[in-house]
Amino acid sequence: MLDVAFAKSVLPKSGALVLLAEEGGSRDALFTAADQATGGALTRALEAAEFTGRKAQTCTILGPGAGFSRVVVVGLGKLAEVTPVVAEEVGGAIVAALAREPAVAVAAAELTADLAAAVAYGAVLRAYRFDRYRTKEKPEDKPNLAKLTLLVADAGRVREAWASARAVAEGVHLCRDLVSEPANVLTPAEMAERCRKLESLGLKVEVFGPKEMARLGFGALLGVAQGSANEPRMVVLHWQGASTSGKGRRARSAKPLAFIGKGVTFDTGGISIKPAQGMEDMKYDMAGAGAVIGLMAALAGRKARVDVVGLVGLVENMPSGTAQRPGDVVKTASGQTVEVINTDAEGRLVLADVLWYCQEKLDPAFMIDLATLTGAMVVALGHEHAGFFSNDEELAQRLHAAGEATGEKVWRMPLADAYDKLIKSDIADMKNIGGRPAGAISAAQFLQRFVNGKSWAHIDIAGTAWATKDQPVTPKGATGFGVRLLDRLVADHFET
Repeated sequence: MLDVAFAKSVLPKSGALVLLAEEGGSRDALFTAADQATGGALTRALEAAEFTGRKAQTCTILGPGAGFSRVVVVGLGKLAEVTPVVAEEVGGAIVAALAREPAVAVAAAELTADLAAAVAYGAVLRAYRFDRYRTKEKPEDKPNLAKLTLLVADAGRVREAWASARAVAEGVHLCRDLVSEPANVLTPAEMAERCRKLESLGLKVEVFGPKEMARLGFGALLGVAQGSANEPRMVVLHWQGASTSGKGRRARSAKPLAFIGKGVTFDTGGISIKPAQGMEDMKYDMAGAGAVIGLMAALAGRKARVDVVGLVGLVENMPSGTAQRPGDVVKTASGQTVEVINTDAEGRLVLADVLWYCQEKLDPAFMIDLATLTGAMVVALGHEHAGFFSNDEELAQRLHAAGEATGEKVWRMPLADAYDKLIKSDIADMKNIGGRPAGAISAAQFLQRFVNGKSWAHIDIAGTAWATKDQPVTPKGATGFGVRLLDRLVADHFET
């Protein structure tokens, strides 16, 4: 992770410098000092570039003198309109512009402590790189940036704000690491072992194997897994962070919050096999589980004052002589039966058993599941929003607000009894797919049958879990979508 430091607002003597400029506003003291030190080079460059300071506008001055390798001026827009999301995008722009510099100083004295921390947060998110398997790389292709120093008015206050943001960034990085791993490395068993390592953060981790899940009646999840040589797992992660009572005992929340993730570590589609083109992308069909694991690490890392449980169902969906067949009927943990029409609609089968276990055994305040569930959601919303469904109006409103606040935007989709007709089976309680019309909705209707009236939301992240090009705070690849969204939901509404 990019090393971040905070120091007094004093002009550095050398290296790369970033100056933040308000649109239409006067320049701060460090800009004036840097301009004087470089003989007016900054002012001349900005005039030549017609730089106005609008949001995300940049102007780079190479070798301006006074010992600086380069100076980059980044526009903030109107200072009164700078939100944390804008500040994060500024941090991302800094990293993108100065990736070849080993160390960068950012003049941020005009920003509040929270906004300065947000600049650092965006920079760390944008600087993520998954290079575990690179053995050869041209020097010019490898970023050099290792340290970012923010020059601020009150370094102590910014460090306090940064502590929580850093923990969330680490959770996002963990999620991205998991989603980026190849499926030959990240099997269900390996993913479960990586969850165990989070006990060092204070999480309690339970791992269920095939025998334990069979005793629980997980016929749907085990049906998906039966074609693979890699055995399935279910992992339950507990964080008990509710405030401590005066007697020193932990005061448990009345009910924990619950987050559930689909963890298909590789999805061939099973017997209903997918086309070969693009199938390599199916290593990230476990991004919902990755987000839940990253969220739990973030909450534990920042010592969130709330009781939370995270559950992930981990399977590999493979075709073989033992694989589930189209037309099979499975019995779920709820006792309901499902006719499997298409073995590529497997994620909802995995979630069905985990959702039922969660509401029955843990009795949470609510359940939110995340899954790369349907291509239909990508058709509907593209890659800008995740679609979500909920049976709870208040929870839906809070999710939407958290999305707006973090930039991980979600858009609510409908649930209605009429859509249940799409999954009516001739021989079982339901079938696992309802055809092309309303494909994302019929999948959500399917899941709703396993929440047993519990407050619930389903977030389909099929279009947002992976980026095919660089984004402001997300490099191309795994996005970690969901970690920041749900951390904000918890922080804003549920901590004691």
